[in-house]
Amino acid sequence: MGSGRVRRGYRDQVSEPAANYSDYQAGIYANGMFAGELPAVSTDLAGLEERARAVLSPEALGYIVPSAGSGATARANRAAFDRWRIVPRMLRSGTRRDLSGTILGTPVPAPVMIAPVGVQTLAHPDGELATAAAAAALALPYIHSTAAAHSFEEVAEASADGPRWYQLYWPTDDDVCISFLHRAKASGYSVLVVTLDTVLLGYRPADLDRGFLPFLRLQGLANYLDDPAFLDGLAKPPAEDPGAAVLRWAGMFPNPGLSWRDLPFLREHWDGPIVLKGIVSVDDARLAAEHGMDGIVVSNHGGRQVDGAIAALDALPDIVAAVGEQLTVLFDSGVRTGADVVKALALGAQSVLIGRPVLYGLALGGQQGVEHVLRCLLADLDLTLALSGYTSHRQLSHQTLALAGSP
Repeated sequence: MGSGRVRRGYRDQVSEPAANYSDYQAGIYANGMFAGELPAVSTDLAGLEERARAVLSPEALGYIVPSAGSGATARANRAAFDRWRIVPRMLRSGTRRDLSGTILGTPVPAPVMIAPVGVQTLAHPDGELATAAAAAALALPYIHSTAAAHSFEEVAEASADGPRWYQLYWPTDDDVCISFLHRAKASGYSVLVVTLDTVLLGYRPADLDRGFLPFLRLQGLANYLDDPAFLDGLAKPPAEDPGAAVLRWAGMFPNPGLSWRDLPFLREHWDGPIVLKGIVSVDDARLAAEHGMDGIVVSNHGGRQVDGAIAALDALPDIVAAVGEQLTVLFDSGVRTGADVVKALALGAQSVLIGRPVLYGLALGGQQGVEHVLRCLLADLDLTLALSGYTSHRQLSHQTLALAGSP
């Protein structure tokens, strides 16, 4: 793919590894001017959705792009980013930027990680294998979804030495839950991310109008179909009786009875950090701290669950003020560009999870498409920091931003 050649071509022209993520931009210019090579996937991060629409099937398009109900929550996410404006400062930056850090024991080169996204084979046949390999190439944490089209073990092999976390959709079957946790730990997933906002599927007209739910075709169930505890509940292998496998899954995925009282169960079976994903209420953030959790993801699932909900970015500052000293606060929902990442970090997030843009890169170029999108995002983040007067994301604060319309 063109983006891969751009990177290697530019690196051949320099005497040492790139010092800053923004050097990827210089490489694209160099390859365009001197080799006539252009990126195969656009560098316009905000425009990736439009380009991905041209290659996604109607079913994939309906599942990946739209949100719950009228889409009001997804629009609110973007409007929240637009309300905040970066206030650049002059003559304060430097030739080198340091975006590295450690998140819940995981060393990271930048405050960016791959959000858990299910059924990635809808975007590209390689699915999660390509995404995990691309994340590993940049040493960014990849978060593996319970609803993946490839299993824990397959993705761990594709990820190799890359950092990886596991996202749990908590099944109603305790034995299956325990088996998932043990398999994830044995496969090198170091942090558990428990999604709380999807105990039921949200109302999604784009899927409903097509009558399309991939799990009913056994898509996105690889972790289940390879699991001994799940298979113990079946009279026949899924290949011989797929209907029974679907029914068994359908009996354990919706789990609206979960409560805060259930969290100690996870501590009994997981000895690493635990993060709760889907927090947009200060009261819930405080409850997470009271129940001994290690972190939270301020998220509304990218608008895919509750129509008309609060924008995740609007919830972030108050949550950080309430529990930022007690919990690691991560963020997702609505992030599209490096400037978006800067805004979330300035409002107190310690790292940002990237979801849909990764899927768009996957659809447009497989593993190399994902890697290109991630390199573009990091370049945009690095340049936004430098041009705003910072040499590290750790220097960002509320003073970095102003609300639109403020003096």
